[in-house]
Amino acid sequence: MSNRVINLLVPIISIILGLLVGAIVMVASGYDPVKGYIALFNGIFGNVYAMGETVRQISPYLLAGLAVAFAFRSGLFNIGVEGQLIVGWFAAAYVGVAFELPKMIHLPLALIAAAVAGALWGLVPGILKATLRVHEVIVTIMMNYIALHVVNALIKAVSGSYKTDKIHPTASLRSEFLSNLTNFSTLHYGIFIALAMVAVTWFILEKTKTGYELKSVGFNDHASKYAGMNVNKNIVLSMVISGAFAGLAGAMEALGTFGYMANLSGFTGIGFDGIAVALLGANTPLGVVFGATLFGSLKYGSGNMPNAAGIPLEIVSIVIALIIFFVASGYIIRVALGRLNKKKEAK
Repeated sequence: MSNRVINLLVPIISIILGLLVGAIVMVASGYDPVKGYIALFNGIFGNVYAMGETVRQISPYLLAGLAVAFAFRSGLFNIGVEGQLIVGWFAAAYVGVAFELPKMIHLPLALIAAAVAGALWGLVPGILKATLRVHEVIVTIMMNYIALHVVNALIKAVSGSYKTDKIHPTASLRSEFLSNLTNFSTLHYGIFIALAMVAVTWFILEKTKTGYELKSVGFNDHASKYAGMNVNKNIVLSMVISGAFAGLAGAMEALGTFGYMANLSGFTGIGFDGIAVALLGANTPLGVVFGATLFGSLKYGSGNMPNAAGIPLEIVSIVIALIIFFVASGYIIRVALGRLNKKKEAK
């Protein structure tokens, strides 16, 4: 059994195990797993509207996953994607409301504003890590709470209300063509931006000197410093680029899904889910695409399970968590397949 076959089998076996254990949980709780999974499938693929909404759900997960994965590849654990997403959301919404410009200028400007806001929010933990060796996990967690409350205050300051005005159409990612194609879903052009960022991430990490240095610092910062690389610069750069991706994830919500920003009573959860997406995708750009697709599909499709199958949201959350758990535990499955392969070869 080749490594390529094992790489294909691991996620398939993981998903099957997650679904089987999830079915056991549903049976033990007195619910019909067949109806539950049919409802999940219909929630994802049942009609063109559901498929449109599923793809729309995937867009911010893609960017949040890329943000986490990029930092991981540089040896950093960016827990602050949630906060970077929130400030990016506000920046995009503010630019979308405050300016009246041609679409060719307004939309790119709003996207750039979101990326810059997220990058600046990632700059702070990057500088603290590089200069004072303050652990980025602690700083980014604190920055999440600062982002939440600062943005809520800014919304009140600029709008005098609990939410901003609707963005101008010239700053919107909404697509009448995509909406009509998917029976008036909220699918927008953001999915193409997210996929473009996947390509950008791959290019930076695999085809540039900067990407080589970032990965080298992630593997061994002492060896990288000995080789003449500027470790501190690369730490800051990694957090800035990671924050920019997270800020763009916020732009998907501001310019595409909602078209405004309202006061948040708590975190959106997208940034934290991005950690799971990155882990599911083994911190590679292509892997993040599959991780975001799985995660976004489960998140949106599971909303159909309470209505269509009568399964409570708590059980739905457990089932989703089990599937993600088994996919994230792919290393154990990989080891088991490797040992099985060796036994077959020995015979």
